[in-house]
Amino acid sequence: MRKHYKRFACVLSAAIVAVQTLALYTQSILPDHYYVAAGETLTINSALPITSQASRGSMPVEVYSAAGNSYNVDLRLPYGVEIKQVQVQVVDREMVVPGGTPFGIKMFTEGVIVVGMSDIASGGTSSNPAKTAGVRVGDIITAMDGNTVQTNEDVGRIVMASKGNPVRIDLERNGEPMTCQMQPVKSDDGVYRAGIWVRDSSAGIGTLTYYNPSTDVFAGLGHAICDIDTGDIMPLHSGEIVDVTITGVHRGTSGSPGELRGSFTGDTTGELLINSQVGIFGTGGQPDTALEPVPLALRYEVVEGPATILCTLDDKGPQEYSISIEKVSIAENNPTKNMVIRVTDPRLLEKTGGIVQGMSGSPILQGGKLVGAVTHVFVNDPTRGYGIFAENMEKMSSSVEQRRK
Repeated sequence: MRKHYKRFACVLSAAIVAVQTLALYTQSILPDHYYVAAGETLTINSALPITSQASRGSMPVEVYSAAGNSYNVDLRLPYGVEIKQVQVQVVDREMVVPGGTPFGIKMFTEGVIVVGMSDIASGGTSSNPAKTAGVRVGDIITAMDGNTVQTNEDVGRIVMASKGNPVRIDLERNGEPMTCQMQPVKSDDGVYRAGIWVRDSSAGIGTLTYYNPSTDVFAGLGHAICDIDTGDIMPLHSGEIVDVTITGVHRGTSGSPGELRGSFTGDTTGELLINSQVGIFGTGGQPDTALEPVPLALRYEVVEGPATILCTLDDKGPQEYSISIEKVSIAENNPTKNMVIRVTDPRLLEKTGGIVQGMSGSPILQGGKLVGAVTHVFVNDPTRGYGIFAENMEKMSSSVEQRRK
């Protein structure tokens, strides 16, 4: 009998430790703050049976159901195991026009990005003035000798005008301002050089996620425009979106992502104001479609199961294709990989093989709401990829309005 008690005690202790470990893990990955549409209550869609209830001493949730209010709730596992207390912000439901239309992106950086370095041959020796001064690939040069630089030509002109005298460089590295002193050298071809390659602009094709008619703000891509060489987010100085005509599709296969092919028409449709981790945003960009506004879903409303995406593959405009949301992440550690999706529509699979480059930003619809956007493709399985919550994009979208005030 005593042995049975000991065994039971060991099992019970192990179970308690397991539950406590699960609670601590869930506590670490769950957000501390949620948004809930006015008149609704918070639910956590998860494989774990997580429940929410009003925090002790507070009034019923219904009291705070009007937009602009906030309240606290306790999240719990079964048997009353507490995970954490979170704040719930009540908001009005945004109504947005789904996109699915392709657009061309033209953007110029805030400063110039150092994308490479090369030694300069001079008088039988070689050196790299920028590297010697402490400049690194990925740095953003904002000024030289007190002059703002915005283009490759600005850098070349200042270096040439130095005649070999020291040049002060103001730059940013990982968001931190820095300065250094560089001394250009005269190369064997008689030109003063710094030994760096810089980039000042970018262009490409993406897909519009939604347009908000009440604010004249658009959102697209669902991820940042990054420099192709450094992988860093390109700092935006100015930019625009333009009309694009899709001319063809390069079908994706395992190990080789496909892409939409298109040409810019030259007609500007919107001003690009923000290039962020969760997408690009600006004013204008109203899609030329007959689609009606739909509610923008919040993260707690997204569930695993059937859904659709809107994307454009030819001159017929946006078409709706079936997908499955295979996984919804409750974690907050990656703002652009909130869902795992799979293309199930035979028409889309036949035309593209699944998700291809240029489809980033394609809106994901579920239950009559805009729940997110396509962001990435799985390189080894083009039928599957990641999606971002529409809520994450909407948070950044509100920054456009603040910039205009």
